[in-house]
Amino acid sequence: MKLRVLVAAAATAALSLVVATSGMARTAAPATAKVTNLTVWLMTDAQSNWPEAVAAANKALQAKHPDVNVNVQYQGWGDYKTKFEATLSSGNGPDVIEFGNTDVPKYSSAGALSPLTASDFPNSSSWLSGLAKAGSFGGKLYAVPYYAGARGVVYRTDQYKAVGIKKAPTSLSEFMADGQKLMAKFGGKKNPNYSAVYFPGRYWYAAMSFVYDFGGAIAKTSKGKWIGTLDSKQSLAGLNAWKSAALGLSRANKTGDEAHPQQALVFAKGSVGSFIGNGWEWPYALDPKLGNPALKDDINAYPMPSHIKGRYMPTFLGGSNLGVPVTSKNKSLASEWIAAYTSTSNETLMATAGGVIPNTTSLIKINASKPTLAPFAEAAKYSWFVPSTPNWANVESANVLQNMLSNILRHPTQVKDYASKASDQVAQILNQSS
Repeated sequence: MKLRVLVAAAATAALSLVVATSGMARTAAPATAKVTNLTVWLMTDAQSNWPEAVAAANKALQAKHPDVNVNVQYQGWGDYKTKFEATLSSGNGPDVIEFGNTDVPKYSSAGALSPLTASDFPNSSSWLSGLAKAGSFGGKLYAVPYYAGARGVVYRTDQYKAVGIKKAPTSLSEFMADGQKLMAKFGGKKNPNYSAVYFPGRYWYAAMSFVYDFGGAIAKTSKGKWIGTLDSKQSLAGLNAWKSAALGLSRANKTGDEAHPQQALVFAKGSVGSFIGNGWEWPYALDPKLGNPALKDDINAYPMPSHIKGRYMPTFLGGSNLGVPVTSKNKSLASEWIAAYTSTSNETLMATAGGVIPNTTSLIKINASKPTLAPFAEAAKYSWFVPSTPNWANVESANVLQNMLSNILRHPTQVKDYASKASDQVAQILNQSS
């Protein structure tokens, strides 16, 4: 997709878009000085959870540039992309914009974002890998890592203790052995629906972590073309390890996913020893209306262990990146604001005030004393990201990975066949012209 395609699409959208503004930070300038307005679009998460970080970035920029007014406009996740695309034709868009990390490739590949220099930003050498990959396209950086969320293993401490498990597993083999103990104690004829780990067949985010843990990948590029790699030796090793875990330790629906029904609520009902979930799913499981608050003292979490002892399995990171639209007339100032906003002190503030994972591995330990945050931050040390191309959305909508995984669980001797078929489908979709 090219920029002109986005512009053309935007031109047919509503001509009048009203953007709610708040959080303006102004510094008086001499009457004779020309005032430069820098417009920043952030999601309301920043307004609600770490407004001090926004104020600190504004103050830092204005200390260097007294003639700059920073206008922070808070957006909602539901319509921010539609609003942004409209500005590409009108030319009155933001100078800085927050994207969900999976949305970045659409705009970086279309030429809608300005290339950035990683060394201009704090902690760039230790950025979380998944966010850095999300913000990169064609070997260039287009969106700076902002903050993340990660998955870990949420588990029943009472059930683990009941089978003699005294500490969280530190390798995949220990994870499997612990799971077999749980299945023997709580499953079988006593409870044929019990799962030591809840692993529905179409839960591709967690399944692909096994693939990347064994050195595999969904796809790679070669000579300008995408090649599906789910049937590579490394990917097959990961798929077989996942298959063993899903068939041996789970009785979840082979054709279901983690959201239907929501896995945290299945966990809360008592026939599940653990699930691989986002940090926000822990409190969701304890919700007094939907979950089971009685589990409050019997729940904890740990990073999913790797097949390499002492490491964690790579996790898919959710989160946000910050970019500079190509239409900005203040690109240098926009870059400076992002650098100020993602400073070490501000990332620390976001993590402590908002409970998010900072954008760098160097700050992973900030919430080490908080059990609801620390395991998920630790898990973020190792991460993976989907192929960086706007066509990836078509792979998801076609359910390529979901169908492959479900078929493997229903026909476990045909792992390679289904992986090869999925690889071909991935390559075909990713190589389609926009």
